[in-house]
Amino acid sequence: MTRAGAQALTVLAAPLNVHTLKALKDGPVDLLDLRRAVGSPPQSTMRVYTRALEQLDILERRRSNEFPATAQYAITPVGIALLKVADFLQEWLQAAPDGPILLGSVAAKSGTKALIGGWSSNIVRAVAARAISLTELNMLIPKISYPTLERKLDAMRTAKLVAPQPGESRGTPYGATEWLRQAVIPLTSAASWERQFIPEPAAQIGRLDVEAVFLLSIPLMALDSAVTGKCRLSVDVRGGSTPAFAGVVIGIEEGKVISCTSRLEGDVNASASGSALAWMRQMNGGPPGQLEVSGDFPLAEAVTDALHALPDVLVRS
Repeated sequence: MTRAGAQALTVLAAPLNVHTLKALKDGPVDLLDLRRAVGSPPQSTMRVYTRALEQLDILERRRSNEFPATAQYAITPVGIALLKVADFLQEWLQAAPDGPILLGSVAAKSGTKALIGGWSSNIVRAVAARAISLTELNMLIPKISYPTLERKLDAMRTAKLVAPQPGESRGTPYGATEWLRQAVIPLTSAASWERQFIPEPAAQIGRLDVEAVFLLSIPLMALDSAVTGKCRLSVDVRGGSTPAFAGVVIGIEEGKVISCTSRLEGDVNASASGSALAWMRQMNGGPPGQLEVSGDFPLAEAVTDALHALPDVLVRS
């Protein structure tokens, strides 16, 4: 199963795609020069990768009318927008626990693919909420086989996206690392890119995606000690005339988050709601003011402002 954002990150996980986009960002390049710029891969390999990028409208091939005819490749506006996602992904890779990783490297491919595997299998959603063992994951995610879950969890552990945590449950419980939580920025940026540029083939944003994003990001927020209360954060995951909401309710005391639940019912002091795209823009440094706020406005503003500042947290890490 593919989750929202996974397709964009899969494109950027391939080193040849990254090198191709970088080689084209300053203008069109002849095919021969492009091959040289990306390390002179076999023609057949280059053809497969460029064709896949063309199908996603990330780059385009231009043929001259001169004789002999020559082919040039150029990055499209869709590709330019994907480079912004690449910037967020690079900033995340720079914060890797064992030292900075360069986007387009083998290490970047491994780390990004481990993130994609955990995200698409819903392991990220599970470990973002609490430390959980492989046995518990197998019960929680029955549609994925035990060996597959084990392989994906091991890849996440190797990449240091999860780490063993103390616990009394059967087996070793694994929880999200700080670095995995920071991955919420490239994940939401990737999902936003898909939503805008490949809406039909892209995976839809669902309840589990929304909950995972909030559960990852809430512990990263920096709040003033004066902030206290319960705040509901919700996303319309269906849209249209029959909205369906997903999200979290967080409890805050003196600037510290003391509770976070995906159950939206119950009394709260403040609420902030909006479309998936509005929330993704809010959490990727886009223009604020696209969310509907009710109740205790200063409380809601403090929380949404803290989420809006998450890209700065990633840059500083």
